[in-house]
Amino acid sequence: MPDQPQAKRPHFILRDTSRAVGFTARSTPVPQKDIPVQPRQQHGASLQEQIENLKPVAAEAVRVQKELQLESGLGLQIQFTSQPDVALAFESLANATKKIELLSVREEGNRTLANVFVPDGGLAHFEQYVVDYLAEKKGSKDQALDHRKLLDAIESIRAAEIRALWTDAPELLPADPAAAFWWEVWLPVRGQEQRQAAVEDFKKLARLAECVVSDKQVNFPERTVLLMHGSQQQLSRSVMTLNCVAELRHAKETAEFFDGMGVGEQRQWADDLLRRVQFQPADDDAPRVCLLDSGVTRAHPLLEPLMDAADLHTVEPAWGVDDQVDHGTGLAGLAAYGDLTDALSSADAISVPHRLESVKLVPAEGANEGDARHHAYLFMEGVARPEIAAPNRPRVFTSAVTASDYRDRGRPSSWSAAVDGLAADTDGEGENPRLFVLSAGNTRDPDAWAAYPESLATNLVHDPGQAWNAITVGACTDKTDTQGHPSLNPIAEAGGLSPFTTTTRTWDRAWPLKPDVVLEGGNAAKDDFGASWMTRLSLLTTHNQPLERLFTTSNATSAASALCAGMVARIMAAYPHLRPETVRALLVHSAQWSESMRRMFLPAAPNKDHYVNLIRHCGWGTPDLDRALWSAGDSLTLVVEDLVHPYAKVQGKGVVTRDMNLHSLPWPKDELEALQDTPVEMRVTLSYFIEPNPSARGVASKYHYPSHRLRFDVQRPLDASTDHFVARLNAAAQREDEGDGDPVNPSDPNWLLGGQRRHRGSLHQDVWKGTAAELASRGFIAVYPSAGWWRTRPALERYALPARYSLVVSIQTPRTDVDLYAAVAQKIPVANTVAVGT
Repeated sequence: MPDQPQAKRPHFILRDTSRAVGFTARSTPVPQKDIPVQPRQQHGASLQEQIENLKPVAAEAVRVQKELQLESGLGLQIQFTSQPDVALAFESLANATKKIELLSVREEGNRTLANVFVPDGGLAHFEQYVVDYLAEKKGSKDQALDHRKLLDAIESIRAAEIRALWTDAPELLPADPAAAFWWEVWLPVRGQEQRQAAVEDFKKLARLAECVVSDKQVNFPERTVLLMHGSQQQLSRSVMTLNCVAELRHAKETAEFFDGMGVGEQRQWADDLLRRVQFQPADDDAPRVCLLDSGVTRAHPLLEPLMDAADLHTVEPAWGVDDQVDHGTGLAGLAAYGDLTDALSSADAISVPHRLESVKLVPAEGANEGDARHHAYLFMEGVARPEIAAPNRPRVFTSAVTASDYRDRGRPSSWSAAVDGLAADTDGEGENPRLFVLSAGNTRDPDAWAAYPESLATNLVHDPGQAWNAITVGACTDKTDTQGHPSLNPIAEAGGLSPFTTTTRTWDRAWPLKPDVVLEGGNAAKDDFGASWMTRLSLLTTHNQPLERLFTTSNATSAASALCAGMVARIMAAYPHLRPETVRALLVHSAQWSESMRRMFLPAAPNKDHYVNLIRHCGWGTPDLDRALWSAGDSLTLVVEDLVHPYAKVQGKGVVTRDMNLHSLPWPKDELEALQDTPVEMRVTLSYFIEPNPSARGVASKYHYPSHRLRFDVQRPLDASTDHFVARLNAAAQREDEGDGDPVNPSDPNWLLGGQRRHRGSLHQDVWKGTAAELASRGFIAVYPSAGWWRTRPALERYALPARYSLVVSIQTPRTDVDLYAAVAQKIPVANTVAVGT
């Protein structure tokens, strides 16, 4: 059965989990819809007639294909349409032995449409299905062999037309069949040796139809993607011979398209966008994205509805508040609308649930020159200005201002420590923590772009991106279209790291795993003479001189961090009462690595060190806003906000470890056990803010910079009881204190990182993969302390302070017929924590 879209459901927010209580699981099976039984003889005769009508069409298609000497296979594309509100078992339509290939599946209204390539002579396969159906064929053990469920679900069988191959949004296909535009053409790969044959066949057909095909192609394991310019009318001349096309989509517009317009035409596009946007009122309830950058030109028509004049600040009055260098204004546009290429190209209504603020932190763009201690001061001043003006607003601070080098190599600086202190609200005893999104810093040297990907290992995250408590954002890219520039090729492949990004590949292992996430930052291109930046490989955004032009481009980690800040603000708007630590956790928890990232950094059989290397380049991947905001039946997320007292002073012993928190989560144990060997994934994210101490001796030591360190561990089947689980953690913590490493999970191999690698920085994430039956016994999660300067420097008298933290746990399974979410919903509120003395 095809995957059905999962309903969006809010995450489980578990509060006041201060005591452990029992729970009882209860199964909630999801009823399956039966396929309506059709009148067998009438329905079978109808299908027979439809197949018979296809035979002359298939014969003509094969004749023309032979005449054109096409080499990628002779045959016809057929479209199967389901009955209304019936799930079509489309996988059953394919047959590898007979080379019958399923090309695409899409939903149209209440029907499923499946396109299938049927080779010459292959119609007989479906004819036999109908014969067996009409004869009510049975096997030797009286089992049904009549294909009834498959055939009863089919309403019609016909030759595929242009619209049948279209898998993009229907409204993107122009109503005028004569309108020419750029198409994305997805070709099937029928064996690697046949990849180029399909490409050449399609180019031959396109030339006959007088369409233009780009020389550039993108290869995926099962598809090759080309760009073609032409109309439906032109392409329809060859539709019966399009045996080598799996899908047709609308090519995405690039920033070059809009950036190349005159200001008058740009204004028309901007006006259209404004008509479709729903803005938030100018009160203190909506979250703010506060940009610490080069200022913002509020007069831009796309930005004026998002900020009042009082929302513009500066750390130096002589600089003014406007953007003179075309940097902060562009980031403001990205934080509000995302890449304007997408927003302008769409006809959909858009909601912007947050507003903007700006602090002019620097008079110029990008890297900050000079003494880093001055940057720390300016940063603190920049944070103070909007908070003094409007102290009660929820806001996320974002900055793309970085040092001009990466000499710190992960070691805390005054600047990064200032960010950590502001995030933890050390001056206010942690009552009002703040959330920061920082760019990782950029590689601006074209020679380094040309040396990609080797250059990624040596161009490191810039100060203050090493801040423990901030979300540090690197850049990836899906922009690979160099259409119109035949000598230039994109440097990064789709889904790979942007050549502009920086990494922490050679940081000391004691320092945090950074970047946290990566988002779109554009691409560069190169030819035989070197590498260069391109408009069409950049993001489109707002220009700082709107009277001259409304749109410009942005790229690199500056653009990526602005996109990330906008995403964070949307999470804050959806869950207004969550702590900053929790919002950070949800964002990173939602991230996924692309296949390109995995290919770049993971071998065929990766070990835990390979995953650390992947994270030091790509973070946890690209965050998914839907995953950050919503659970589903087969993918549920539990969120816990709590605190623990990590240390206490004991007479005669000094400062010792005090408490750990043991969380009993509302685990869907019965449902997991029923799934048995079904593969499942559990992701755990622990987020907390440390109080920095950059002046402590031995700042390179992981013990001396953070006030405290927390850890998590999950109960294992080998833990005979909860008491045994607690005892094991206490023993592990003691061994670590005695300098015997961090062997919390020495025999729990199913984690990607494991306890010795994941506990770096102040955001710890790991993924466990196994079977549902194995996961059923892992319903307890412990959060426990490890050494920090609150404990090792008792003279500072911070050892009695509590430590807040956020815990996010999700379970995901490929099975959609068991509703794990509903099972958990029956148990709420039963998730509690019991403090255990150590």
